[in-house]
Amino acid sequence: MKQWFLALFLVATSKQGISAKELQWQLGMGSYKTAWAWLHKLRHCMVDPNRSPLSGDVEVDETYVGGVKAGKRGRGAAGKTAVACAVEMKGKKLGRVRLAVIADCTKVKLHDFVTGKLELESTVHTDGLNSYLGLERLGYAHVRKVIDDSGVAAHIALPGVHRVFSLLKRWLLGTHQGAISRKYLQSYLSEFEFRFNRRSSRARTHIFQRLMEGVVRDGYCTYDGIVGKAKVS
Repeated sequence: MKQWFLALFLVATSKQGISAKELQWQLGMGSYKTAWAWLHKLRHCMVDPNRSPLSGDVEVDETYVGGVKAGKRGRGAAGKTAVACAVEMKGKKLGRVRLAVIADCTKVKLHDFVTGKLELESTVHTDGLNSYLGLERLGYAHVRKVIDDSGVAAHIALPGVHRVFSLLKRWLLGTHQGAISRKYLQSYLSEFEFRFNRRSSRARTHIFQRLMEGVVRDGYCTYDGIVGKAKVS
């Protein structure tokens, strides 16, 4: 039990998170597998099923996560995993974020992402991808920014999501050395969300308290539950 509380403390107080290898070393564990499983159990507790959807002005876009590979970049890149992002825009500041692994960037998948993460009547800002067409019929205001041939860079047209993507990829490469399989990527996205959405808290104990609440709320998560088939939207 003492080791669990120490693991909770280390995860909560490490600004950039902690890898399984580091947790194993810090706790003196004999097994990397145990440290890996503990971290995934804690990540499971970072998602509050009753959290409120994003609202107001929200930027939505997709990126691809994976190792450096030769060939096509961007949409359709081989060997990479598609990740959708939605982030609230509070003027020039960023609000809350939601991230999800998606099977592809088709209209069905991206519409499902938007309806699952955003409150109705929110204003959705996207690029010119045709998959976003029809959001108005779902109950959203849609601001479409066609980037191709506009002379405006994507990170200028949609600064919020591109800033989040940059931070996410830096975190995955830095803390976790980019060694994350598609099967478990959503778990890491959940941790990134959890930390990002609490980045402005002035209380150093805030993340620890919220994580402890999640542990109490969700109870015990089995190893078999962790390694079971991952969900892909």
